[in-house]
Amino acid sequence: MSALLSAEQVGFTRSGELVFEPVDVNLGAGQALVVSGPNGSGKTTLLRVLAGILAPACGRVDRNALLAFLGHLGAVKGDLSVRENLQFASRFCGRPGLAVNQALARVGLAGLGLRPARALSAGQKRRVGLAGLLVARREIWLLDEPYASLDDAGGELVDRLLNEHLADGGTVALSTHQRQPRLEQEPGRLLISPAGRPDE
Repeated sequence: MSALLSAEQVGFTRSGELVFEPVDVNLGAGQALVVSGPNGSGKTTLLRVLAGILAPACGRVDRNALLAFLGHLGAVKGDLSVRENLQFASRFCGRPGLAVNQALARVGLAGLGLRPARALSAGQKRRVGLAGLLVARREIWLLDEPYASLDDAGGELVDRLLNEHLADGGTVALSTHQRQPRLEQEPGRLLISPAGRPDE
């Protein structure tokens, strides 16, 4: 099985120093990876390197499919309506997926399409970000703290979306230090070790 996303001995430096010990990643269709580690260990940095937002200081990353990155902050423009945010995502990223109204209903935001995004709660902004994954189809999902700002029902929604994406042949790498994903197939695990400090 060919990898959709792979990385070999990838590292990143800040002020000339490695942030975390170099890591390997190999994810094919239907596979998930949970990245964990203490605060400041480099989980977000690794996901940004995998996404191509940051250039690796060492190693290499190969992406063999369309990719979506959802950071731990709300991925919305406050001056646009919820609908306008999702219309932009649909036009700009990937291949067409669900219609905007369908995506909003899927994430529990039916009827909020005309609301300015700045008027949403943190949890609602997180749901808009999740809806953005649905309106534009991309095989690789890189999710930084996808359960942040969500209640239990929101966490269950994330789990359902992850399972559906994996069953459809997608792949996921996510970081979390809160809720652990409840997936139908056991994900791989990667513990990030801060550079210069051995694993405990």
